[in-house]
Amino acid sequence: MNKTRRAGVLMPISALPAKYGIGTLGKCAYNFIKWLKSAKIRVWQTLPLLPTNYGDSPYQACDSHALNPYFIDFELLKEQGLLKPSDYNKIDFGSDENRVDYEKMFHNKAKVLRVAFSRFDKTNSDWQVFLSAGEYKDYGVFMALKCANGYKPFTDWGEYSKYNQMLIDQFVLQNQTEVEFWQFTQFLFLKQWSDLKDFANQNGVEIMGDMPIYVAFDSVENWKYGSELFLLDANGNPALVAGVPPDAFSDDGQLWGNPLYNWEKMKQTGYKWWKNRINHALSLFDILRIDHFRGFDRFFAIPADAQTAKAGEWMQGPSSELFKDIKHLSIVAEDLGVIDDGVISMMRQTGYPGMKVMQFGLDGNPWNEHTPSNYVEHCVVYTGTHDNQPFRGYIDSLEEYKKQTFDNDLLKECGKLGVVCDLKDSTTKCKTVVKLLLASNAFLAIIPMQDILCLGDYSRMNTPSTLSPDNWSYRFKKEDFSKDNAIWLSTFVSKYDR
Repeated sequence: MNKTRRAGVLMPISALPAKYGIGTLGKCAYNFIKWLKSAKIRVWQTLPLLPTNYGDSPYQACDSHALNPYFIDFELLKEQGLLKPSDYNKIDFGSDENRVDYEKMFHNKAKVLRVAFSRFDKTNSDWQVFLSAGEYKDYGVFMALKCANGYKPFTDWGEYSKYNQMLIDQFVLQNQTEVEFWQFTQFLFLKQWSDLKDFANQNGVEIMGDMPIYVAFDSVENWKYGSELFLLDANGNPALVAGVPPDAFSDDGQLWGNPLYNWEKMKQTGYKWWKNRINHALSLFDILRIDHFRGFDRFFAIPADAQTAKAGEWMQGPSSELFKDIKHLSIVAEDLGVIDDGVISMMRQTGYPGMKVMQFGLDGNPWNEHTPSNYVEHCVVYTGTHDNQPFRGYIDSLEEYKKQTFDNDLLKECGKLGVVCDLKDSTTKCKTVVKLLLASNAFLAIIPMQDILCLGDYSRMNTPSTLSPDNWSYRFKKEDFSKDNAIWLSTFVSKYDR
């Protein structure tokens, strides 16, 4: 991995300011890259590009490497002659410019893309090569069957609930146009993404992707492979599901509900599925962040009928053995949560940089690994992640005695790292936190856009262990990406040699 000292911004594509309800791979993304360049930011970290599923979460995807059709840009399709403005400019994609309305996206986005497909030249040579490769055929079949079954989970698809190649072949023959439509969404995404990533790289910006460790129960992988990949009972249902024990985010822990991997069977193939998944992701990104990395060492297994994660237990995973042949790849390991000797050993053996989060520091503990003066060079540091409160919201929510501890620690840390400290109000404290992160020893410092703008809790991207229309839906406005904001950020990126 490139260990040049540099800075990045965490910005979900969904949160970019665009017309038609959600951020896309079009003009808004190109403008953001230009803004990053002007701010001297060299890494753009996204959230997963996977299709959202349960709770609108990109961490509950129906396919481990499919791409979210919501991000396909209509204006770019118009330039190709596949759409007319009248096809989409009067459709209701949501009235709140600061929120994605996922229900309206679900009902309306595919309708417009179907129009584009109807005008697409099916003899196009690139399209024929894409179809022949078959990389997204399983996704196409899965989505076609899901549509045909009223979007119910695959367990309610009658004779198709169990993957049967003969039945599938027959279904594809009878529903070829529908299957190819869903493959077409992937074809469009890949084209728009490739052009965007080339533009980013040409402007000195690398893109860091994000890979969830788990897939959803209602997923292509579970439907097609079942117990070859997952720990399932005799009826094909998970006896144990994923989550994490009680932690800073939740007193009950987090009950994610994803099926757990059958690591013993995966070991017999040399973890081929996982290595293919990682290599595929790195064909799309310059750097790959793998979420919940500690779950490769030991994973938390919760009875499927449990109401909270308190009832779970730790079980052994593959640890560093999975990564022994791919240590050279540009991977960042999200090593947060319950960290024990096994995780520490796995991190040392893989050599991947881990993560530190400043919001977990500044708590009066001088040995806290998340306190900026304790950061080593070999790590990626954040003011907060997509699961944290925006930093200003965090500061505002502190009880008085904790606020005093925070202020004292912030003042001490600024003294250690040569940062001018301003404790006047929440906004100046938030700006000081950003400067402190940039001044730290870590080779890569990443700041969520909310923290650059010093926004409050209303801009939070996700609150773990909750289902809410506020999760995953926040969007920025065009004026947030102002010249003044870029100049302020670039000043301190330069000052701290990033």
